[in-house]
Amino acid sequence: MMYPFLTLDDNSEIVHSEMMKDGRVKVYIEKPDEKDCFHHASCYLPQYTWEDISGFSDSEIDRYKKVIESTAHLILEFSQKGGFDNAKNI
Repeated sequence: MMYPFLTLDDNSEIVHSEMMKDGRVKVYIEKPDEKDCFHHASCYLPQYTWEDISGFSDSEIDRYKKVIESTAHLILEFSQKGGFDNAKNI
């Protein structure tokens, strides 16, 4: 299951998975694009392993890396509590 996390000012959506049995959390970024439909990338926490990057420039990925690095503690916490919507009710 993927949970919504953040929408950035460039219309990029960041969502994350539940914490997997191995302790990893998949963070997925998707951005609409008129030409290509969607650009996307995946990052796995807590290792910050990036893969399946399609359509994003290096500067865009650098920006997303900073956003994810600065909020990883929240993503990891929310991944164990059923996403932001469930975590905020605790």
